[in-house]
Amino acid sequence: MVYAIVRAGGRQEKVAVGDILEIDRLPAEPGSSIELPVLLVVDGDVVTSDKAALAKATVTVEIVAGTKGPKIDILKYKSKTGYRSRKGHRQKHTQVKVTGIESGTN
Repeated sequence: MVYAIVRAGGRQEKVAVGDILEIDRLPAEPGSSIELPVLLVVDGDVVTSDKAALAKATVTVEIVAGTKGPKIDILKYKSKTGYRSRKGHRQKHTQVKVTGIESGTN
């Protein structure tokens, strides 16, 4: 089993070929493919964490669609002053599918 740890949207994600995950919004069109920075590659019993070897490793993802996260309600209230504030937020995400993992040690 081959999997990798990649940096995506300020977080680290464990990915394998065929996985679909949501990361922070990327400025690309659906159907296009991009490469994510690799932090660790595990290929069976071989674990690659050397920076020189990881510079050759690639994880290719295909952009599936743009989505939104859950609604977050922001409520502020101060007693005895009549101050009330209500806001909301929905984070924009990009749904991607992992299409290939090259370990770079071949």
